[in-house]
Amino acid sequence: MSKTMWKPGTFIYPIPAVMVSCGTMEKSNIITVAWTGIINSNEPMCYISVRPERYSYNIIKESGEFVINLTSKDLTYATDWCGVKSGRNVDKFKSMKLTKEKCNFVKCPAIAESPVSIECRVKEIKELGSHHMFMAEVLSINADEKYIDEKGAFDISKCDLVAYANGKYFELGKQIGKFGYSVQKKK
Repeated sequence: MSKTMWKPGTFIYPIPAVMVSCGTMEKSNIITVAWTGIINSNEPMCYISVRPERYSYNIIKESGEFVINLTSKDLTYATDWCGVKSGRNVDKFKSMKLTKEKCNFVKCPAIAESPVSIECRVKEIKELGSHHMFMAEVLSINADEKYIDEKGAFDISKCDLVAYANGKYFELGKQIGKFGYSVQKKK
């Protein structure tokens, strides 16, 4: 087995490609973010990393809140488009025909077409270099009812979620295991 060494970079893939909504119901924006993830489970916390020159950066910094909207196969075009267009020049909700959905705890809208929207309140901003990390408390997870099975469990396999890797979008595939299956007793 042989591996080629490359210079250090951002190569921990795949990662979620998400649309982050911010602002207010009246004046909102969407930014596509790939630098996102979970940072703590008790209290539930996540992060997004945003370049300070991005239009959404100051909106999030001043409001102290945002919504992470997971993206599906059907939202891939809008996800990409919202990542290459600036909210300074265009209304992304209107241009992509996305529906603003009122949230429970934050003033910014969620994207109704997203299978899952996560309401977040900024706890800390860490200036890291090219990006600043918004570390946030998860206030609410809002899942589309059509993805909840008869037992009340969220069935992620029905969402057609999308991941981002090395400049490309990928559909997530089928389940191949579950947490702890490697040590589970055989029946």
